[in-house]
Amino acid sequence: MKQVVFERTGPPQEVLRLQDDVPLPPLQRGEVLIRMLAAPINPSDLMYISGRYSVQPTLPAVPGFEGVGIVESHGGGLLARLRLGRRVAILGPRLGTWAEYTIASARQVLPVPPHWSDEQAATFFVNPATALAMVRYVLQVPAGEWLVQTAAASEVGKMIIRLGRHFGFRTLNIIRRPEQRDELLRLGAHAVLVISEGPLAEQMARVVPHGIRYALDPVGGQLGSDLLTTLAPGARCLIYGSLADAPLQIAPRLLISTGLRLEGFWLARWLRQQPLLRLLRFFRSVRRLVDQGILQSTIAAVYPLEEVHAAVEHAQQPAKGGKILLRIANP
Repeated sequence: MKQVVFERTGPPQEVLRLQDDVPLPPLQRGEVLIRMLAAPINPSDLMYISGRYSVQPTLPAVPGFEGVGIVESHGGGLLARLRLGRRVAILGPRLGTWAEYTIASARQVLPVPPHWSDEQAATFFVNPATALAMVRYVLQVPAGEWLVQTAAASEVGKMIIRLGRHFGFRTLNIIRRPEQRDELLRLGAHAVLVISEGPLAEQMARVVPHGIRYALDPVGGQLGSDLLTTLAPGARCLIYGSLADAPLQIAPRLLISTGLRLEGFWLARWLRQQPLLRLLRFFRSVRRLVDQGILQSTIAAVYPLEEVHAAVEHAQQPAKGGKILLRIANP
């Protein structure tokens, strides 16, 4: 098979290469062999390649945390046999998804509806599941309440805006580029703030004078630190990314005096902590919301596997307009 591989961490354009004629590794019991159709390029993939992710690769490594493919064989076990021949979404395989074949536990793949495109199926797990889990299962934002988020023009950010419109909570959305404002308002954002248009605390106070109790931040650094100082007493903030690649800075007295709750969220860990029946109900909800258009991803461009360098370069551009995908094979 062909696969994308990196033998050292660093800038993706420099360390990634395409390997040909790679032998398929043997399957273990409970695993499935998946012929890959498509895989997205997520920020977590790029951080993993560069060595800045929370999980360090065992080198040489194949990138790709999610994707879609067809199960072609299995290593035994009831669930693995039931997956045979199915088109499945994949999360966290033993081998990465930027390859013609990957291997995953049967528990880490989920059959997808036949009417879904490969592009939507490939992006089923990371963004949609993250957005829904954070606002409905972890924060449990009540209808009528405000939720503030940074990086609101990201794919996750847009999903959260649509979830707010669907479930009745209001979103205050922080962005860097004024030209993104109109799109977010059309999606249903209640308010959009541009960082360059004044101190964040002053802008937020004009919209919600009494403060906001629910917050999401995938940025960190100065913006994330500034956000924490604006929240209402007793607020709860989930940190689910580190796009700024810089630490949060917060005064201990702020935590002591306000009771601010600061928590990290990582989808893979959260999924492992859920009982099986709750997990099944959760993924049914994700599928339903994808069908309704609420948790659908916008696809900006699709590249063949052989053009992985151009694809990762595109994925690192600001305001790229949606997800960048690798098309690995046709059904």
